[in-house]
Amino acid sequence: MPPIQDMTSAASVSRETASAPSDDADAGLLDALQHQVAVFARRAEQTRLGGVGQVRNSMDRAAYLLLNRLDREGPMGVKALAAGMGIDSSTVTRQVAPLVDTGLVKRTSHPEDGRAVVLELSPRGLARLEEVRSSRRELMAQVTGGWTEEERNSFTTLLTRFNGALSARAAGLPSSEGGTGGEDDTGGSDGTDEPATGDHTTGEAARGAGTPS
Repeated sequence: MPPIQDMTSAASVSRETASAPSDDADAGLLDALQHQVAVFARRAEQTRLGGVGQVRNSMDRAAYLLLNRLDREGPMGVKALAAGMGIDSSTVTRQVAPLVDTGLVKRTSHPEDGRAVVLELSPRGLARLEEVRSSRRELMAQVTGGWTEEERNSFTTLLTRFNGALSARAAGLPSSEGGTGGEDDTGGSDGTDEPATGDHTTGEAARGAGTPS
């Protein structure tokens, strides 16, 4: 009499066999993803993605993100700025100090509470920011010159989502809570904080670089 086949075991083996190619494909895709992220990080550090022309790399990442946040959100206190950027208040205080010294940011009284002080982008800071922003915009246009508008939109959406997931992971939150943030990472490439000097030179040179042409 032929042995009775264990249909449950057979079905289980069949499912495992069927899922193996899919698992291998997922692993291969994730390997490719992590490799491309590593290549991107290296090339971004090499080029610094600091724009084109004379203002290329004339403003460090921390300064750019701080000025950009104040431009988008308007005047705010140190605590609010720190909370919005996902960093601590002491870091914001340290990074914004040279921006105040060079006249890119000014301290003013809170419109509703004269005892409170808020940080505000100065006209000089706005002009400097737009100068750098325009240069970086041109770089992105050159790098993605052969892309369609749909491809640019898709890449921006996915990169924003990816950055949000990384931010959520760093904060110990589920990736689904990462939102659309991630653009305000002011940390350096080695995990340290970059000084928001407005450029990568000395303080005196920073004062010159901070002056819009």
